[in-house]
Amino acid sequence: MSGKPVPGRMTADGTEEVVVFLIGMRINSWRAVRSWLPMIGAMTRMIRELAQERERGMLGYRVLPGLRNVTVLQYWASKDKLLAYAGDQSGAHRPAWAAFNRRARAGHGRVGIWHETFVVPAGAYESIYANMPEFGLGAALGMVPVGRRGERAADRLAA
Repeated sequence: MSGKPVPGRMTADGTEEVVVFLIGMRINSWRAVRSWLPMIGAMTRMIRELAQERERGMLGYRVLPGLRNVTVLQYWASKDKLLAYAGDQSGAHRPAWAAFNRRARAGHGRVGIWHETFVVPAGAYESIYANMPEFGLGAALGMVPVGRRGERAADRLAA
């Protein structure tokens, strides 16, 4: 995301299905550094891999830090690409998942992970960004002036 605002009213340049994927971890025990620090490293490696290899299907992401929680909001081109990445033996995800499961058995719940997946059909989402840098879905899909997709939210949802 660039820090320079785009003047005017903009909307995400998307009319296709999009997948919203939320994934995160929760530190249940601060003292269990060996349980949660490797998870942060694994999340960083996966995001770096997906950002560099755009053909895998991740369109964009945003890290949402919290005190005990780290959440990564991701936008994907399709559920098929998301599932293919999750199952790819050559990618960063499979080894990270195996390592988490080993640590989870030994760590007695000191760190938790979660994810939620939402498949959003074409025409079932809309956005507006007023004097904002590229952000969220607009950063993932690109931004266009609102008028191209409709002046009102109802118009953009109907398109």
